[in-house]
Amino acid sequence: MNEHTFKRYEDELNELKAKVLAMGGLVEKATKRSMNSLIKQDPNRAHKVINRDYAINDLEIEIDEMTRTMLALRQPAASDLRFIMTTIKIVTDLERMGDLAESIATHMLKTQEHPLTQITSLQTLSDLVLDQLTEALNGFAKGDPDIAIKCIESNDKVHDLYRNMQREYLTYMMEDPRQISAGLIAMNIGRNLERIAIHSVNIAQMVVYMVKGKDIRHIDTETAAAMISDDSE
Repeated sequence: MNEHTFKRYEDELNELKAKVLAMGGLVEKATKRSMNSLIKQDPNRAHKVINRDYAINDLEIEIDEMTRTMLALRQPAASDLRFIMTTIKIVTDLERMGDLAESIATHMLKTQEHPLTQITSLQTLSDLVLDQLTEALNGFAKGDPDIAIKCIESNDKVHDLYRNMQREYLTYMMEDPRQISAGLIAMNIGRNLERIAIHSVNIAQMVVYMVKGKDIRHIDTETAAAMISDDSE
């Protein structure tokens, strides 16, 4: 590979990374906006999330086309190949996260007819989930598996918060049947948040693969942390 070709290849890799991070930024914004629309009871924000989902989908298509072209023409190897394979996986998770943010916004609009009387637990859950998403994207941006592991480690807390939230809203519905519709909406929003957290974990796991070349998808977090601390490779 001559110097000019190598420079062009490096530019392509940097452009690919920038597009993935741009897509991640859109997903973060959509998730925050959908939850803010619920907290502030602002349907305009919810409509913005729904109407702008196309931007996330467009970036997914652009990234898919870039990765296909690079695999065919550049024939990447070693760390470059892992990076490209990682982006392919990550954009799939990001696209699904965008759909989940849109779903939260759609459920928010339903609260106009069925107001939620209690949203504190949803706020707490969304704050933690957004922190997870930020850590996953930061891990990718910096190529830092330690940040990725922090994202993965926080998932148990997300799961516990989600279960507590479910029990809370079930109690409200049992005590007051008039709260059933609102309670179901809240539980659906909580479920969407938990699924966003799962996709953040998927991204974090791929970051570890990208940097360390180790697949930690089906092992416990403690073992995964031990694996990435081993720099003997």
